Amino acid sequence: MSLSVRHSTSIALVVAGAFFMENLDGTVIATALPQLAQSFHVGPVSLNVGMTAYMLTLAVFIPMSGWVADRFGARTVFGGAIAVFTISSIFCGLSNGLGEFVVARIIQGIGGAMMVPVGRLVVLRSTEKHHLLRATSFITWPGLVAPVLGPPIGGFITTYASWRWIFFLNVPLGLIGIVLSVLWIGNIREDGHRPFDWTGFVSSAIACSTLMYGLELVGEQPTPWLTIVLLLATSLLTGLLMVWNSSRQPTPLINLSSLSIRTFAVTIWGGSLFRVAISVIPFLLPLLFQIGFGLSAFRSGLLVLAVFAGNLGMKTVTTPVIRRFGFRKVLIGNGLLTAVSLFACTFLSPTLPTPRCCATGRPAIRPSRIFISPLF
Repeated sequence: MSLSVRHSTSIALVVAGAFFMENLDGTVIATALPQLAQSFHVGPVSLNVGMTAYMLTLAVFIPMSGWVADRFGARTVFGGAIAVFTISSIFCGLSNGLGEFVVARIIQGIGGAMMVPVGRLVVLRSTEKHHLLRATSFITWPGLVAPVLGPPIGGFITTYASWRWIFFLNVPLGLIGIVLSVLWIGNIREDGHRPFDWTGFVSSAIACSTLMYGLELVGEQPTPWLTIVLLLATSLLTGLLMVWNSSRQPTPLINLSSLSIRTFAVTIWGGSLFRVAISVIPFLLPLLFQIGFGLSAFRSGLLVLAVFAGNLGMKTVTTPVIRRFGFRKVLIGNGLLTAVSLFACTFLSPTLPTPRCCATGRPAIRPSRIFISPLF
């Protein structure tokens, strides 16, 4: 293996580690929500604001990550983002109330918004074109493995230790990432100074935040419909301003010209709706298993493990399936299968049989084997 290939592989592994840490943090928290709510003296569903605040911060700051990396250097931004993510994880673990937790999650979202997008940018700029697929695979697989490990690890820690250790897990991972990014990643930046699109940033930030907060209020009782309508109207107007600005701005923060490509547009619109439907599963199922069925966090995590294990297993045969049947048939068939599987979740009940290790409350095999076995 040549020196340049080893260098690009090392960079890809550092970015993969950051991607793993972010995805693990996002899935490991789901099984701990009831215990978090108990510690904060709020309802479990109220903890959704912590997850929403994190996702909202990602939506606001991800568009500016590329500009920030070009302005201050990829290594500076990437290493700084890991540091922010790690420090805010400590604050999350030390939180004693919902307000403190939400603030810590917002800061964590700022770190996450700069960490993975800038890391991907580093990989693209430091890898030769014919090695790009190899480097991309290094980034993708940790992101797939983390959701598999997240629910059982989170359930195990919550059941047998404390939910606070879920966030402290990020500390050693973050420290390793900071050191390796300083050693291996160059401070790449774009030649010349590209002006920052403030109109695009402000309009996209307001559009995303008002949309997500408006949808968040739909679940409130009594439902504040007037406030919801005002928020959604604000989101629509600022979203239209963002689109208009993108068509007139020579260097827009969010370039929408790619949507003119039909296949890309279908992927964005259809894929977004699909992800909305499928992404609620890691949040709803742990709540159902723990609050509705009375299972422990660990048992709940083991059951949710099946979702991500299936996801990871399917990735190994995705390419052959697409080559055999084509994109159209696979997309349609997968959409129908997903809809049926989501509908089947309505028939879940405490009386349904489960694997012995989940039903007894004690693992039939050592926990370490539970965590490792889905990988092989």
